[in-house]
Amino acid sequence: MLRKGITESFGAAIHALSATQLTDGVINRSKRMMLDTLGVGLLGTRTAVFNKALKYSQLFQGEEKSSVWGKSQISLPPHYAAFVNGIAVHSMDFDDTWHPATHPSGAVLPAVLALAEALPSRPSGLELLLAFNIGIEVQGRLMRFSREAYNIPERFHPPSVVGVMGSAAASAKLLGLSPAQCSHALAVAASSAGAPLANAATQTKPLHIGNAARRGLEAAQLAQMGLEGNSAILDYGFGVYYKDYNPSAMADSGAGGFKWILEDQDVAFKRIPAHLGMHWVVDAALAARTKFESTAGDFDLNQIRHVTLRVPPSKYIDCPLPATEHQARHSFQFNACSALLDDKVTVASFSTAQINRPALRELLSKVKVETPGDNQPSFDKMYCEVEIENYQGQSYTARCDTFYGHWRKPLSHEDLVEKFMVNASTVLCSEGVEGLIDAIGNIEREEECSSLGSYLRMTT
Repeated sequence: MLRKGITESFGAAIHALSATQLTDGVINRSKRMMLDTLGVGLLGTRTAVFNKALKYSQLFQGEEKSSVWGKSQISLPPHYAAFVNGIAVHSMDFDDTWHPATHPSGAVLPAVLALAEALPSRPSGLELLLAFNIGIEVQGRLMRFSREAYNIPERFHPPSVVGVMGSAAASAKLLGLSPAQCSHALAVAASSAGAPLANAATQTKPLHIGNAARRGLEAAQLAQMGLEGNSAILDYGFGVYYKDYNPSAMADSGAGGFKWILEDQDVAFKRIPAHLGMHWVVDAALAARTKFESTAGDFDLNQIRHVTLRVPPSKYIDCPLPATEHQARHSFQFNACSALLDDKVTVASFSTAQINRPALRELLSKVKVETPGDNQPSFDKMYCEVEIENYQGQSYTARCDTFYGHWRKPLSHEDLVEKFMVNASTVLCSEGVEGLIDAIGNIEREEECSSLGSYLRMTT
């Protein structure tokens, strides 16, 4: 038997993987990912970037209609619903993060939910769960073909590279494409991959997720119609994004050699709506503040001479004086100072009023950043250290190696559900919130997944 090429092996696996191969561990982890993604997406429907994208998308209409999350009276063609819902998920940088570094869920869940609503025969909850996991798996496989991908990204935003491939794979599975069509869906999607990190910390960054969801879905639909691409796209053509790209074939799902990456590598869930790196510096700042207060009493800005942050090198999250919410979400300095001043960082911390308050600006002027040689730019190896020095020469230092919510220290089920409820209840009524918790919790037993769309439209 001839050995399959890389792309061919991916197409074959996408087609052949079945729900019986989903393990309890993968089911539980992916349901947590889905619930969290719906929550941050619903919260994101209140943002300016989402509403601009929605206004644009409403210019386009079609026979097929899919739900816009948190909007009881609005529906869009499936690929535009995937687009705006994907933007909502990443609009506040509150969505999950995997290792190697990417946001895996936001590009996949909006695509499969939008597609599921438009299919003549609605898929079951288990079929939706399988498609979602295939979309996650493809992203994980592609990221592991490069050592460069294990570090905090420098050139391309990873969801724009691998997210569109995950969306295409998940959509191809729901559409029931043949192995060859699945391979072509990946090839078509690859031509929509890639967005520069130069657009991080701007309103355009959430479009990376929305575009990935939309373009992946479109790629699968085009492949279904017979459109073809390079049948060896993953064998060599994907290396444009990673200089050390070294792919390998996906294991034959029917030969007993297949294992889900999610089985061994959990995701990180964020407690604050900001870039993942901010979680280390916030936890270190809170611990340093506690040490300061235990000796000096209340945290008095007038007592602070310097604040030193020891963080990994990364240009796009080193923002000394953020002027917008998106810059603030990507600023070690802002998040450390917010934590020091307020003893917390929340959704409200990124409002214009909070960003521009004089006390914060004064504290930011006292911050200096150091990048120790041993502090690696990797979400699996980095640390953050915060040192507060007062005018008496006393120093108070705290370090965070692993924040609560990281894959090494995962959020409890109770805290994950609480995060979802807080986020979702800003948009949905209590019936919608509770309905989504129950539907996701039992999704593998749902005969069809249409209830999700109904709950997502139950606004307050």
